[in-house]
Amino acid sequence: MYELLCLAVFIGAYLLNICYISVFYHRGLTHQALTLSPKAKRFVVATGAWVTGLDPKGWCTMHRLHHRYSDTPKDPHSPVHKGFFMIAYEQLQSYKRVLKGLIKNDKTYTSVAGDFDFDVSWMNKKNYWYLPYLLHLAISAVLVFAFDAWLLGAAYYLGIMSHPIQGWMVNSMGHALGYRNFNTTDNSKNNSIVAWLVAGEGYQNNHHRYPRAVKFSMRWWEVDWGYAMCWVLAGVGVVSFEQPSSLRALDRPEPWDLGIQSPTV
Repeated sequence: MYELLCLAVFIGAYLLNICYISVFYHRGLTHQALTLSPKAKRFVVATGAWVTGLDPKGWCTMHRLHHRYSDTPKDPHSPVHKGFFMIAYEQLQSYKRVLKGLIKNDKTYTSVAGDFDFDVSWMNKKNYWYLPYLLHLAISAVLVFAFDAWLLGAAYYLGIMSHPIQGWMVNSMGHALGYRNFNTTDNSKNNSIVAWLVAGEGYQNNHHRYPRAVKFSMRWWEVDWGYAMCWVLAGVGVVSFEQPSSLRALDRPEPWDLGIQSPTV
């Protein structure tokens, strides 16, 4: 029973982290494949850094740069140029550079963030980036000492702070190992194992071909459970999205990057 409770806590914390990153940050704020309600958007912007440890504007800007320069030397995190096992380190360094660039209004970074109506969080501006990590560590410590349950505290912390592993799997395996449904100009691939573990995010080839699609799976046997989360959130009014008449309806440059042409089929 205790082990099941720990597993439930891990899964709950993991799903909360995934919801912020995959649904709110990625599909919503970055690509505008779905729309957050005004209240939900304000809440996500205010709490995102506290929940995930990642600044919403910083994460979204870095991801847009990844799409603009995918698998070129300017890509913030590509295994093609950085190496398969160096992505975890490189995505952290790139994230720091993006935050500094946004704070300094460097056009290298603000050029893809002009439509964001929110700023870098105050804690990152003041270099208090570590506060969310201390907060979750404190919550974990309370669970450990209040219930004399170290595994319970570890389950919570590993679940809520799982983004470095998620990011490494998606950014490395999703551009190195897998199959391709579309002939994109980058090295993106579909990795089913990563997709099963990280809310459909492993279908990188599908996503890079149609970045404005809220659903990352394209074949009948591909499973994007992050899309199911979008449906649940839409049902309670947190987000909204429209089903395109066809994939061709999504085959156009994103509003923030109109100078970049869509890759070919």
